[in-house]
Order: sequence, then C-alpha cells, then structure tokens
Amino acid sequence: MYVMHNSEYPLSCFALFENGPCLIADANFDILMVKLKGFFQNAKANKIESRGTRYQYCDFLVKVGTVTMGPSARGISVEVEYCPCVVANDCWNLLMEFMQSFMGNHTPGIPSVFGNKHDSIYSPADSMVQYMELFNKIRKQQQVPVAGMR
Repeated sequence: MYVMHNSEYPLSCFALFENGPCLIADANFDILMVKLKGFFQNAKANKIESRGTRYQYCDFLVKVGTVTMGPSARGISVEVEYCPCVVANDCWNLLMEFMQSFMGNHTPGIPSVFGNKHDSIYSPADSMVQYMELFNKIRKQQQVPVAGMR
C-alpha cells in the first residue's frame, strides 16, 4: 500500500493498493497508519515526490514538476488537465493536440487508467494512480544496474 498526498487536495490522503483500489480518506489517515505500524511498515527509503509549478493557460491547467527520490532529482512530471471536461475520454484528442504543442514527440500515449473508465467521470484518484505509475517507472529505473566501462 502506498500513501500519497496531493497539494491540490490538502485535506485528503490517498492510499493506493498495488493493482487494486484507491482509498480516499481525510488527512488524519497518516495518524491511523502510525498506530497500525505493527501491521504496516513505512518504507522511508522509497519516499518519492513531485514538486513544481502550476500554470493556467485558458481552459488548460499544466503542472510541471521535478520528481525526486531522497535528495536527488530522478525525472520530470507533466500533468495536463482540460478544466471544462470531466470525462477524460471525451477530450483526449484535444489534450493530445495541446501537449504536442509544447512536448513535441515526447507526448505520451493514452494513460492506462482511461482503459478502465470509458465514459465515467475523471476523479482525483485517477490522477494519483497515474502518479503512482510514473513513480514506479522511476523506481524501476533506479534498480537497473549500470554496466561499468573499461
């Protein structure tokens, strides 16, 4: 289980289970987890976060952040939201066109979270699942051994 926070929702705490649901609780969830430390162990070495800047351009919200693991930077995150749309599949083509305007050929494909939600409303939990996928990719890159040069 991964416990995550999002500055856009400061009074909420998100608990994500691997390949499972996302629980949304109030900020006191962290206190509950401390009391359950006999059942859940905190993995401090795996703390990963994305911090950055939030921009608004017309109806688009763009958040660009630096992903850090401990003291070192590991990557960049870009989150794009089209504010008038609540069903992500309805505006995916528009989001792609907007992202291509500043990301070029680095524009990502459709997120896997959309596959499960064809015509349903996009929620903050969906964003947290996408951040979790990004963080797991970055963690796996960290674990890949680098071959030495001679």
